[in-house]
Amino acid sequence: MRELESIISAFEKAQANDLQCTLATVVHVEGSSYRKAGARMLVDENGLMTGAISGGCLEGDALKKALHALHQNKNKLISYDTSDEDDAVIGAQLGCNGIIQVLFEPINPEEENNPISLLKEVISSKEQKVIVSLFNLNKHKEQKGTQLVFDSQLNTSTTLNDSTLFEQIKSDAAKVLEHEFPHFGEYHKDDEVQHAFLEHYTSPPTLVLVGAGNDAQVLSNMADILGWDIVVTDGRPTHANPERFISSCQVIVTKPEQFLDSITIDNRTAFVLISHNYNYDLAVLKLLLNYPEIPYIGILGPKKKFNRMLDDLQLLGIELTEEQVEKIYAPIGLHLGAETPAEIALSVLSEIQAVITHSNGQPLREKQGTIHDKKHHQFKVTNL
Repeated sequence: MRELESIISAFEKAQANDLQCTLATVVHVEGSSYRKAGARMLVDENGLMTGAISGGCLEGDALKKALHALHQNKNKLISYDTSDEDDAVIGAQLGCNGIIQVLFEPINPEEENNPISLLKEVISSKEQKVIVSLFNLNKHKEQKGTQLVFDSQLNTSTTLNDSTLFEQIKSDAAKVLEHEFPHFGEYHKDDEVQHAFLEHYTSPPTLVLVGAGNDAQVLSNMADILGWDIVVTDGRPTHANPERFISSCQVIVTKPEQFLDSITIDNRTAFVLISHNYNYDLAVLKLLLNYPEIPYIGILGPKKKFNRMLDDLQLLGIELTEEQVEKIYAPIGLHLGAETPAEIALSVLSEIQAVITHSNGQPLREKQGTIHDKKHHQFKVTNL
């Protein structure tokens, strides 16, 4: 289950048991950290934690801070300096070398637009959204918390008392949607300062497995761990049987000419052709060529199979463009020395992840600079 869904589910279970909860959100990182801004964790009054804000070094103290915020019924901003390896509070000595700002928000279920309600709004559709959390680096100032969610058309169900601030944040949200990067705003009005974290949210990738054999079972299980949406399609009802796949999968029995009728395609939809039926794969590939937004089409099998497909398409009068060829990955997967079905699935999903995130899959030790892209990670000052 994806992290936001897990947090929402945990909150609903806590509510059913009359337990109060605090939401912890990483709203800014200066330097390096295990997780980036946007990482979240829910803590109920019994100390049950769902989600994570670090690799484990912050959670112990964050639990105490979350319960303290819950006891005071007040939003809190806490700074953690992971560059200090002698810090007894953090204790793990991971040497991340970063300063992490974490916002703690007790959840009032009686408030219509409480942070959990806004997160529900975020996952209600597959469109891009911007989540806005307001905080202040001056710990003595009010920590307003998660206040706004903008959809892809910049509509929002809530607003702010300060219309000038709202319009500036809306303008910045438009840039976040355009560039698909988070934004950290510092807004000055008279002698007051307001900080904001504008998080760019995209729905999980959709993996479409064309073929419901045993290898599709392994792929779907691993993709589910990643939190991806999964569609399995096959013309054989004996194979495309929901009982053979994890419950989160959408399983479709259909002919090649009709299988796209039940699938929404966007630039985060990846197709893997593993039917082990050449004619079925060829018919599907022919259809997929009509969708330029598809970023990834993987074809199981040797290079000669793909070359044969190109020849057969050419006989049908279909000449692939350079852009179309670049989106087809055949043979499928990264060169990881994979032999077993699980290893092959790992190589395939790794390749898809690299393509969708516009990465090259190189070892991190060969990457120049920091692990995470630092673009837009510093506050941009705006005078209102």
